[in-house]
Amino acid sequence: MITALLAGLVGLALGVVGLLAYRMTRRGRVMALPDVEPELPAGAADVLSVIGRAFVLVDDVDGVVRANPSSYAYGLVRGHSLVHQELVDLVRRVRAEGVIEEGEFDLPRGPLGQGSIVVHVRVAPLGGEHTLVIADDRTEFTRTAAMRNDFVANVSHELKTPVGAVSLLAEAIDSAADDPVAVRRFAGRMDKEARRLAELVQDIIELSRLQGTDVVLKGTVVDLREILSEAVDRTALLAQERGVKIGVGGDTHAFVFGDPDLLMTAFRNLIDNALRYSPEGTTVGVGIRERDGLVSVSVTDQGPGIPVDEQERVFERFYRVDTARSRSTGGTGLGLSIVKHVVSNHGGEVTLWSQPGQGSTFTVRLPESEEQGERVDALQARSDGEPVGESEKR
Repeated sequence: MITALLAGLVGLALGVVGLLAYRMTRRGRVMALPDVEPELPAGAADVLSVIGRAFVLVDDVDGVVRANPSSYAYGLVRGHSLVHQELVDLVRRVRAEGVIEEGEFDLPRGPLGQGSIVVHVRVAPLGGEHTLVIADDRTEFTRTAAMRNDFVANVSHELKTPVGAVSLLAEAIDSAADDPVAVRRFAGRMDKEARRLAELVQDIIELSRLQGTDVVLKGTVVDLREILSEAVDRTALLAQERGVKIGVGGDTHAFVFGDPDLLMTAFRNLIDNALRYSPEGTTVGVGIRERDGLVSVSVTDQGPGIPVDEQERVFERFYRVDTARSRSTGGTGLGLSIVKHVVSNHGGEVTLWSQPGQGSTFTVRLPESEEQGERVDALQARSDGEPVGESEKR
């Protein structure tokens, strides 16, 4: 009995000693672990923190040991790994050759491939076992460059058509000099093409002016009712030619801050577009109203309507739902693009409701001017025959 008790005590003592020895050994191992944070050359960390670009520091087994938030936001890094094989291959090549390389990649942005990002990447060996990847987001620059190239190509094509037509018609007139009827017919077609060419050039000028106008610096308080009246007057001749009436509703003074010439151009283009696609004998409605600090202007036609899958694209430059019909109506394909640019520059939005066979309604919403109340009082005083100065003094 005594022997068994002694054996148990000896076993317990050995267990305690073993546990203490294990803990001491583990503690020593932990204390002996090296710092895993990579050492950067003097000043490198400070430079990387202010360059304003995404950066990733990769070790000799392609593991990410340091990265800033931008690299994660761009979708270049997930966890401790580079996401894209293109970047991994570039890092490995730089590590093997020791030479700085760079390139531009169009990469999927999310794990499920939603959207993409265009990045310009520069990869360089950085002391010992590490490789530095610096990435710059070029998505917007690339998109803008592509839009500019497309615009130039589209303009060249659109200008070539009426210019070529005018040249051919001039030759036809010369050949038919002894036939007055043919001369008159060709001259009429030449006049139509010349007007189309003039409209296209004017729209291109308007787009150029839009890009160079600062509404904040050059704007003023504008009465939209007066702008709409002028826009209707400028489209009256086209309405008469096409046998379409223009009905204006909403007898209210609504003030916004902006450039009156640009706003008039936008609404003239909206009304012009509605007239060109309206059947003879129909009416184009123009309405204005105020609600919740916004001024809304709607232009409604009774035309063929626009399919749902085409509605997002009608504001693109030179885009036409029906090319053949657009050429017959004489549109340039730039009018709605100008509308969208003008409205966006004024802090507003333009929306479209349309169904095939039921016409279309374009609605522009702009923020009301803070000076609206004072202007309405002044106009009301003028209409009552009271001196405007007296109203403003109150």
